[in-house]
Amino acid sequence: MDVINFIHETQWKHLPEDIRRQARRCLLDTLGAGISGSRTRLSHIIHDFAASFFGGRGAYLWLDGREVSPPGAALANGMTIDSLDIHDGHPLTKGHAGAAIVPSVLATIPLKNSVEVSGAEMLTTLVIGYEVALRAGIALHATACDYHTSGAWNALGSAAVAARRLGLNSEKTRHALGIAEYHGPRSQMMRCIDHPTMLKDGSGWGAMAGVSAACLAKDAFTGAPALTMETGEVKEYWDDLGKAWLITGQYFKPHAVCRWAQPAIEGALMLQQTHRITPENIKRIEVHTFHEAVRLNGRHPQSTEQAQYSLPFPLAAALVHGHLGAPELGEPALTDSKILQLSDRIELIEDDQFSSRFPARRFARVFIETKDDKRYDSGEVEARWDAGNPPSDEELKDKFRWLVKAVLPGNRANELEKMIWQSPDLPDATSLLDVIL
Repeated sequence: MDVINFIHETQWKHLPEDIRRQARRCLLDTLGAGISGSRTRLSHIIHDFAASFFGGRGAYLWLDGREVSPPGAALANGMTIDSLDIHDGHPLTKGHAGAAIVPSVLATIPLKNSVEVSGAEMLTTLVIGYEVALRAGIALHATACDYHTSGAWNALGSAAVAARRLGLNSEKTRHALGIAEYHGPRSQMMRCIDHPTMLKDGSGWGAMAGVSAACLAKDAFTGAPALTMETGEVKEYWDDLGKAWLITGQYFKPHAVCRWAQPAIEGALMLQQTHRITPENIKRIEVHTFHEAVRLNGRHPQSTEQAQYSLPFPLAAALVHGHLGAPELGEPALTDSKILQLSDRIELIEDDQFSSRFPARRFARVFIETKDDKRYDSGEVEARWDAGNPPSDEELKDKFRWLVKAVLPGNRANELEKMIWQSPDLPDATSLLDVIL
């Protein structure tokens, strides 16, 4: 199907039932990450920035209530989702669509509008954004020599979302996609891995660039073509648009750290639970994994960003706490001597076979040596909740409740969860927005 026709002509009735269900799952999971991420310092800074410098009307900052422009809301809410590394992702893009698409969808549904946007239309737009973003990401990785952050390609999905909401014609939609591709932040991903800061994965900037691109195109600003869509060498990635659905390839995260660290964390937790290993009895841990995961070698993080882009520290924290959310990756956990000492006893070893299978699959093998001279082997382990072994609906709901319980009062959290799950039946999607302001 032609990309522009797909953006404007796809309707809820065209989507297979499993895609409709996946849309709700992605919305629930991403909003849970954003609500939990609202407690981070990064979120507070970017909210104030958006309110000061992206003033305007038509969109709102989540759990804040200040009105800003749609690009400003997409930026701040997208970066808030990205502030806690527990949102969904796609292995072949080596990154994340939802962190940009969900805030772009919600930023382009104005609360004060005489034209209602139904819940079914909101979810349809979300699916369109995911499908465009994921294909753009795979195409960009296939044609660019650098490893770029997700904002470089999820900007195109955000532009597609905004173009649909603004009712752009075919020509202006084509320019919106081209503008988004050109201005999407092609940032150096491995720099953020080696030197973790609040820059994260660029998804907030991708959302802002994409929504801005559609707004510019509406006023006749030009920018076509988007090369990741229109050149012959990428044609294969778009031929099955509307027939094969990449949103079903999403993985979900049980832990709030980089996906690359999660196979090792799963392996260590499995050994701990199976053999009842206490952190105090661990003499040494050996982690064999792929090259990119070995780069996550920070042991004494000074910030939650450094903790999320580490492997030894969150692995140690997981063995101490049993799970990894915002509290386990910030103060006072960052100075917990028990975690830090265990982190120093973890060795990372690159495995060439695991490296050759990245990014389609991500493996680790964990050995734990105890002080009573026993050695336990996890065998090859992958992270939980990938597309081949997805979480159940109830597991995702449990994760959502765990993420939001410290932020939303019980009744409000229950209302939001129910509203998301029943969103296809909402006559007006702004009722959902009301709950998160």
